[in-house]
Amino acid sequence: MNVLLVGDVIGKPGRQLLEMFLPALIQEHQLDLIIANGENAAHGFGITEETADQLYRTGVDILTSGNHIWDKKEILEYISKESRLLRPANYPANVPGKGYTITRTRSGLKAGVINLQGRIFMGPSDDPFAIGMQIVERIRKETPIIFVDMHGEASSEKQAMGWYLDGKVTAVFGTHTHVPTADLRILPAGTAYVTDIGMSGPYDSVIGIDKDQIVQKFLDQMPTRFEVAKENPILETVLVRLNPENGHAISMERITRKGEK
Repeated sequence: MNVLLVGDVIGKPGRQLLEMFLPALIQEHQLDLIIANGENAAHGFGITEETADQLYRTGVDILTSGNHIWDKKEILEYISKESRLLRPANYPANVPGKGYTITRTRSGLKAGVINLQGRIFMGPSDDPFAIGMQIVERIRKETPIIFVDMHGEASSEKQAMGWYLDGKVTAVFGTHTHVPTADLRILPAGTAYVTDIGMSGPYDSVIGIDKDQIVQKFLDQMPTRFEVAKENPILETVLVRLNPENGHAISMERITRKGEK
């Protein structure tokens, strides 16, 4: 069974990359499930119903998110009714949306997807470790195939989550920093792990934003309106192959595709 994990989709350049490359990747790798972090899909900050639907049409099955999920106010109503769009499960229980889902893959098997958010250098949230384990135990009653998006700033917190869930989930993959890490590995008990997938968006940027604007912000600390960069778009993903009988990962590899400059 093959599952593609797509790094944070940044604005229009990121959405266009998925439109350009995802249909071919589905055929080339016989993908059973595609999970993408979409919290920056709408102009670089937040997501809307329109941008979410655009990503679903490219082939994405489940959208995860993080601290930017509420940046577009219109998402409040949409996320309440759309089970394919997740917010972090360790947000307060009374906020709209859900933090996990059990979906059907293209081959008809059940797969769980959990969205968690770290607490180090991030906004307030409940314990992702305790809540994550509770959800994992709940999902494992139906399927051993479970993917966890650990949306966080600190690499140590993401690594700790990988070790904590090793053998209990198929993969723990990091999002949020938009910078791909070189630590892809299968942990001893069978869980695939990577600290950060990276992003799907403009490579000639500062984490997706116009580089000149960000540099100037560091120089003068003045308020400014950030715009998504456009130059050198790149699609950054991780392909996980797994044994569907026990949910253990067999292999993982990076797959990147470059758009037009």
